[in-house]
Amino acid sequence: MPTRGTTWAVRALGAAVALTLVAGACSSDDDASSDPPTTTTAAVPSTLAPPEGLPAFYGVPDPLPAGEPGDLIAAEQIEVPEVEGTTWRVMYHSESTLGDDIAVTGLVMAPEGPAPDGGWPIITWAHGTTGIADECAPSLEPGDLAPLANPLLARGYAVTATDYEGMGTPGRHPYIAGESEARGTIDIVRAADELDADLELSDRYLVWGHSQGGHAAMFTLDIGEQWAPELDQVGVVAGAPPSQLLLINAALQTSPFRYYIAMAAAGLNAAYGDEAAPLDEVLTPEGLEFLDTVDDGCTAELREAAADIEDFSTLQLADPADVPAWNELLVANDPGSFDTARDAPLLIIHGGEDEQIPVASSALLFDQLCAIGQVVQRWVYPDQTHAGVILPSSGDMLRWIDDRFAGEPAPDPYQPVGPPVPETQSCPPV
Repeated sequence: MPTRGTTWAVRALGAAVALTLVAGACSSDDDASSDPPTTTTAAVPSTLAPPEGLPAFYGVPDPLPAGEPGDLIAAEQIEVPEVEGTTWRVMYHSESTLGDDIAVTGLVMAPEGPAPDGGWPIITWAHGTTGIADECAPSLEPGDLAPLANPLLARGYAVTATDYEGMGTPGRHPYIAGESEARGTIDIVRAADELDADLELSDRYLVWGHSQGGHAAMFTLDIGEQWAPELDQVGVVAGAPPSQLLLINAALQTSPFRYYIAMAAAGLNAAYGDEAAPLDEVLTPEGLEFLDTVDDGCTAELREAAADIEDFSTLQLADPADVPAWNELLVANDPGSFDTARDAPLLIIHGGEDEQIPVASSALLFDQLCAIGQVVQRWVYPDQTHAGVILPSSGDMLRWIDDRFAGEPAPDPYQPVGPPVPETQSCPPV
């Protein structure tokens, strides 16, 4: 086990290495198709037309009926041949960062057959970056989730998967706004419980997310006990979670993922409003114009559009870290700023050759969490890239998840075996 300490991590984080770590990180550069999947039931009537190109199901009732976070608004069972279980598309109530009642969409998947005593335990999946446009909502292509969902369904877990606020529903997606991501990820667990009288679900759940989803997972750890006290969060798995957000800007200027700068600006402005997150203090007129591209394209289009801009710094008026209002928001949305340990144990997974989130950033995050007494483990898989680490780590991760639901103590005595065998760190409570 490597020595904890941050000296090597600080050195590794310096200059440009300090962050390709995106304010939001990407799971893939493949954008979601807007072609609607086949459904087995008619769409729920709505007085608000769905976003252009999306199925009628995504039309949000107007006015939105009253409801609490997690209350189900609409649901339809859909045929997804790739998924080895039953799948529903759902719309449910959540709450924006500003306190507004909003509609959020996502997917619920359940194993076939009778549930165990106490109901199916739940894994709620927080997705990585797909873009912020409505057409980038993952629930539009439920078959794409099958490689992640099927191993969980086979082990007897139900799976929920939020689209997050503003993806497929009104408003701009609050990209990298941690509390918004976390609320949507938790509230879909509540919504699943209202889905079908014959669907027996446990009140025990675990959160798994990678990249932007790792960021979301971290914030479910932070708010879960207070936001949903009726649920039992047994653990959190955060793959390549973005942190150290004050350091991102310089590295992203020449990175292939530099469009994350514009996505983060748009997302935090959507979360907190013009007064708290004034766009004209960080973006030039050209930068503000580029937000039209951000609103319309998924990651593949955004990467192509950013590559066509010879000097991306012309889009920025100032480094957000140097603007007081934006500095405050970056700190508030950085999981390294957590000041209180939570009961649920945490597992951080990282590829040693991550090209988007430098591995040194999670080393710093690990030390920051240890300092507050959080039960946390960190597994670094050598030679694995940002997305490439998911498959090699999956067997070890599933064993860790099984132990959480089995009530095994944490830090987990199980040592991951790979291959490749990761470097491991564990931090028990102080």
